[in-house]
Amino acid sequence: MKKWLAFLMALSLALVLVACGSNEESDEQPSGEEDTEASENSTESEGEETDSEDPEKIVMGFVPSTESDKIADTVEPLAKQLSEELGVEVEGKVMSSYSAVVEGMGSGQIHIGFLPAFAYVLGNEKYDIDVMLKSERYGSDQYRAQYVVSADSDIEELADLEGKTWAIPDISSTSGFLFPSAQIMDEFSVEDVQEGFFSQTIPAGGHDNAVITVLEGNADVATTFEDARENVQEDYPEVMDETKIIGYTDWIPNDTISVIPSLSDDMKTKIEEAFLSFNDNEEMIKVMNEVYSWDAIVEANHEDYEIVANTYEKFKDQINIDDM
Repeated sequence: MKKWLAFLMALSLALVLVACGSNEESDEQPSGEEDTEASENSTESEGEETDSEDPEKIVMGFVPSTESDKIADTVEPLAKQLSEELGVEVEGKVMSSYSAVVEGMGSGQIHIGFLPAFAYVLGNEKYDIDVMLKSERYGSDQYRAQYVVSADSDIEELADLEGKTWAIPDISSTSGFLFPSAQIMDEFSVEDVQEGFFSQTIPAGGHDNAVITVLEGNADVATTFEDARENVQEDYPEVMDETKIIGYTDWIPNDTISVIPSLSDDMKTKIEEAFLSFNDNEEMIKVMNEVYSWDAIVEANHEDYEIVANTYEKFKDQINIDDM
């Protein structure tokens, strides 16, 4: 039941993030065998500490849309500026996948996650992760997924993808996995898109890598955000001529800045205000654009992502997340 949970718990880096015995000990409740008064005092004291104390260092989790070392260098000015705004040290941590970010947030070792819509929905369901803000690109807070194939391929429409090899950015990617899966299942009455439609699914490790996988002939199709090919054009100038787009999904709410629920309300407010202030800071918006092509940062709430939650709910029993 809920097969995606098994996958998330088994994903690489999750064990490193979660395996912290001291966290487990701090979550234990006082024993019922203890003196009642002492137990109540202990519980009250623990509650006061939880409510009043935020971490001494805030960690932000990123998944690279480009090379890991490049994004690590790019986010340094962002972390430095946030440190000044929040009055605490801020670290940017580059993770291997969105699922690893979600697990890190679930363990309390990542406090701010830059998550796409689907990863946020999963994190909210599993760990009560809160969406705070979302991106704006080209004046819009929504986008589409695209299907990228080789330009000399005989694939012209979605029906031609049956039996082909599919490159996805990440199993928790909204545009790279969830919405294309839902579209194919719906249009072709397929119960299992990974095994009943495509012959093979390749987790490429990012939207750029998914495009490159097709470009280098290792997959027949990649699903990415529109138009992820621009991100690899500098290193692969032939990408626009040697690939083509054969279709798009429905519109998707943009990616998020989400936080863990254990942060104090005061800290959450400071984080939100700090990020929103970047709209008036040309240098910081440039950083956000270099990292994830954000042009602006706008407020968000859970209702904005109901279309994603409803899409997942509709197909959650058919999508084989635990097989990846």
